[in-house]
Amino acid sequence: MHRFLLPLSVAVFAMPATAATPTPSGAHDTYSAAAGNAGEAAAALTLPAALALAMRANPDLSAARHEAAALDGAAQQARALPNPQLQTLVEDSRRATRSTTVQLNQTLELGGQRGARIDAARHGRDGAAHDLAAQRAATRAAVSVAFVEVLAAQEGLRLADSAAALARHAGDIAARRVAAGKASPVEQTRARVAEAAARLDANLAGGALAGARKRLAALWGNPAPPFSQAEGRLEPLPALPDEADLARRLGNAPAVLKARSALAQRTAMAQLERSRRTPDLSVSVGVKRSAELGRNQAIFGLSLPLPLFDGNQGNVLEALRRGDKAADELAAASIRSGAELAAARQTLQDARQQVEALRGDILPGAQSAYEAAAKGFEYGKFAFIDVLDAQRTLLQANTQHLRALADAHKAAAEIDRILGEPAHAAE
Repeated sequence: MHRFLLPLSVAVFAMPATAATPTPSGAHDTYSAAAGNAGEAAAALTLPAALALAMRANPDLSAARHEAAALDGAAQQARALPNPQLQTLVEDSRRATRSTTVQLNQTLELGGQRGARIDAARHGRDGAAHDLAAQRAATRAAVSVAFVEVLAAQEGLRLADSAAALARHAGDIAARRVAAGKASPVEQTRARVAEAAARLDANLAGGALAGARKRLAALWGNPAPPFSQAEGRLEPLPALPDEADLARRLGNAPAVLKARSALAQRTAMAQLERSRRTPDLSVSVGVKRSAELGRNQAIFGLSLPLPLFDGNQGNVLEALRRGDKAADELAAASIRSGAELAAARQTLQDARQQVEALRGDILPGAQSAYEAAAKGFEYGKFAFIDVLDAQRTLLQANTQHLRALADAHKAAAEIDRILGEPAHAAE
């Protein structure tokens, strides 16, 4: 009977838990952080290695980098001065009376247009930098969540395999009791049904693990993950961050900083449109050669548009209203980030409480009940249905424990995503 109980006991109490605490370097073969997708090996994958792969090859993150680089170019272009214009004018087609004018025209931006344009481009570049930071945080969180799902799926498969082995042992015992005339054939039928269900659960757990592995590797663009397993633990649990500390750090969340930069950019755009009410002044300097007079004449000129019909009022109004929109979006981003942060913290708190309850009372009680039912069935004191109920209760408790552990780490990853940096430490 001890052989009958051992597999589940190992699955319950010696299960390598899953989380973002990697195994020490050197304990197993792991991915090299310097290896590209083509160089991925069939070895154990740690969370730092997965993060390094995603930070290097995630397509969304690469797109955000390109956008930030593009806006660097826009900021550079905003500092450029208007090009001068070289103009040539020939009067009269007869050589003897022809006059030729060559002049250089230069536009002078008035009203602070260049400074406002530079400010708008600079704020746009800052917004792209904050967007890149937000994408980095989102990628880190996605990798952490996917890695935890792989670890949980691995442990779920181990648990399902243990349950299947347990069901086979139970079927053997039921068969021996029926052969000895100590139990009804119905008990053996129930045991076979339970064994078939356990095999089906193990197959489903294997499929869930395969899907989790693909979702993880897809974050660095690899549709066929070669790693043998994810190496890590779900314990210890992430610590619960202090609410006051989270509220203090919320103002520097990437989403809030991005919205703040967008508001600053819209304010600068409004100032730019106001400055465009002042017409640009064009200065001309040149020389005119008169063949008939046989001499050169210096030319100086000024050109100034008259804003009689177009005072740029529509563009100013549009910029002002878009500034109002950006202010509302900043308020919405702050509220949304605060609500998401509070929800993630609550999820982490609930998961921690659930894990504590399962560890303290539920798992030990379910294990004790199962052992008593199994021993009673062996000695003919309980029916096999009692063993099945106890086994089902124990497996459900272990599944809840595994889910609560994963939920805790997913909530911690969500907090990190919102804040843009780690906000928790393991207990």
